[in-house]
Amino acid sequence: MRRAQPRSAPGVKRARRVAVLSDVHGNATALTAVLEELSQEEHDLVVFGGDLTWGAQPAETYRLASSLDALFVRGNADRALIEGVSDSERGRWMQERHTDEMRAFAGRFEENVVVEVEGLHAVRFCHGSPRSDEECVTPETPEDRVREFCKNVPERLIVSAHVHVQFDREVGGIRSVNAGSVGLPYEGRRGAFWALLGPDVELRWTDYDVDRAAAAYTESGFPGAEQLAEMLLAPPEPAEVIEDAERRIFAG
Repeated sequence: MRRAQPRSAPGVKRARRVAVLSDVHGNATALTAVLEELSQEEHDLVVFGGDLTWGAQPAETYRLASSLDALFVRGNADRALIEGVSDSERGRWMQERHTDEMRAFAGRFEENVVVEVEGLHAVRFCHGSPRSDEECVTPETPEDRVREFCKNVPERLIVSAHVHVQFDREVGGIRSVNAGSVGLPYEGRRGAFWALLGPDVELRWTDYDVDRAAAAYTESGFPGAEQLAEMLLAPPEPAEVIEDAERRIFAG
């Protein structure tokens, strides 16, 4: 079967209702559950917010995502894959489990994507912030930093990812949204987190077989699998993650 390619048509895309799926992190079990729920929802576009296949099930995740007519934002983990980063045991493991086809697919992801969403006007999707895929944007990011990374950005609604915490806030005339993480959430509770946009922002949560996803880590041979499996089973509290992210600001 011919794989769908990431859209790269010039100009602004338009959609009535957009599903935002970010930070899947190679969790095909979670992605399958979200796509099943999404099939019952009216939508005409899917945007993946970055860090797609970095995790226990990269090939399975790739097959699911590449079969969709979707837009793909490049995350820092996607960039590491493209750049061939293998200076750690985990990096080498990940490189070995991505084919040239998978790397080429990730190489076509875009740093920022703009979509005209019905009821929300132009929406900018990025992984970290509009200026960096490693910048942490949280519900507590100060107004001056938001204004700084948006100073050359005309859109007033920014949808980011990277911190794995779901939120929707207004700050400094900017609406800052994070759909949360499908595959490795830091929400203090299990599940897959995502969002629907249009005509407003709807933050969503999907229950799924987390025990199965954790087992996929422990069975995969992924370096540090036990730690990541435990994070799926007992996710970190968002307050801890936010405090750390705001202290670091940039995190690879």
